[in-house]
Amino acid sequence: MKLLKDICNGITNLANLNKPEQEITALVFDSRKVVPGSLFFAVRGTLADGHLFIDQAIAAGAVAVVCEEIPQGKNADTVFIKVKDASEALGFAAANFYDHPSAKLKLVGVTGTNGKTTVVTLLFKLFRELGYKCGMLSTVENRINNEVIPATHTTPDPIALNQLLYEMVELGCDYAFMEVSSHAIVQHRITGLAFAGALFSNITHDHLDFHKTFDNYLKAKKAFFDGLPVTAFALTNLDDKNGRVMLQNTKATQKTYALKSMADFKAKIIENQFGGLLLNIDNQEVWFKLVGSFNAYNLLAVYGAALLLDQDKEKVLTVMSRLSGAEGRFDYIISPKKVIGIVDYAHTPDAVQNVLSTIKDIRKGNEQVITVIGCGGDRDKTKRPVMASVACEWSDKVILTSDNPRSEEPDQIIRDMEAGITPDQQRKVFAIADRKEAIKAACHLAQPEDIILLAGKGHEKYQEIKGVKYPFDDKQILTEQFKLIN
Repeated sequence: MKLLKDICNGITNLANLNKPEQEITALVFDSRKVVPGSLFFAVRGTLADGHLFIDQAIAAGAVAVVCEEIPQGKNADTVFIKVKDASEALGFAAANFYDHPSAKLKLVGVTGTNGKTTVVTLLFKLFRELGYKCGMLSTVENRINNEVIPATHTTPDPIALNQLLYEMVELGCDYAFMEVSSHAIVQHRITGLAFAGALFSNITHDHLDFHKTFDNYLKAKKAFFDGLPVTAFALTNLDDKNGRVMLQNTKATQKTYALKSMADFKAKIIENQFGGLLLNIDNQEVWFKLVGSFNAYNLLAVYGAALLLDQDKEKVLTVMSRLSGAEGRFDYIISPKKVIGIVDYAHTPDAVQNVLSTIKDIRKGNEQVITVIGCGGDRDKTKRPVMASVACEWSDKVILTSDNPRSEEPDQIIRDMEAGITPDQQRKVFAIADRKEAIKAACHLAQPEDIILLAGKGHEKYQEIKGVKYPFDDKQILTEQFKLIN
């Protein structure tokens, strides 16, 4: 329980803070979760406007409301606090309510189009192996030391986020590593947090359904770095053409990493095969279990961050050489008849090309590459033809199928993808809307030594169709099919 005046400390453009001594039991922005004594935030979301649910929140026991417009005929017993941006106010309030847990450990945020989950997972595993108590917030799962907490968003809402950080502090965590999505930055989910460091992986075509333009998407990522304190570090990929943009206005200590450019942390790929990567990293050769040039960047980012967090170079490289990556990221199995199956979360044109170019670098030359790929419904439609085009360019056969169609019709999504296929490429393309049947077809098409890529879902254990999440696991289905075609 907190006093209203303490919860509202630091909120900008705040007006009408009467009854500052009002006791608050909980913060909520969903009127269905209001309990007696709650402070309700009327947040304007992408699907609903919280202002429409103020009466419902008060009826359920909310004693105070933070809103951008005070309603007519307001309840005299309820405190109404007017702000310019309720979502921003919620970020500050959540940090205040949980006593600023992010300032009581070293919080490192990772942003970028691709690589966030792998980098965060590797950082968490590394620091656990180095003997620290740690927390992790990722697309795949959230963790507090050995406890696994299911993840529903790449970056949780401010209340859930600060509560998780509070629990990490209570359990003695020294570090927390989290993915920072562009949505989370724009929607103020990270507002009020104190970061010890930030990493930028790369930025490519994605989320234009939300941001509308690439420039807006870029500015969202940059805003994270602009808000860093002088005590933090900002580590960016110098080989990405927008890597330096992240550093332009930051007050944090600026550091860089790269494979191709002169940078503070430098690496060179010596060997790249299905067994792993041999890198020369800061003039020391180390074998890693991860595969592909994109993972060379991820490993280098983790290495740089660890050194910026004052860890010993030799210990870091020794532990990193033993680490595996995140689930569903270049996750591969080999069938009894020597077909290689790769499950990867790649769901952007750049990510698909990264995976397929890695396969090209490793393959001996005679194998077929069969790619099974779809695009998510209710998401950026402009990348659909590009995804299909990339898959066709880098594969011998392509099966267009469903990803998570959500409210859209799978056949229409496939037609959108087909718009990116040239007449010459059409001979190698099949369309099978049922994803399980598509995977089955790929397995039957494959000959010994061929490579099957299942792109788009990675770690996900469901397929979302018309608002319902049905059990679906790419790796499990692939494993079952491999046994049947032995």
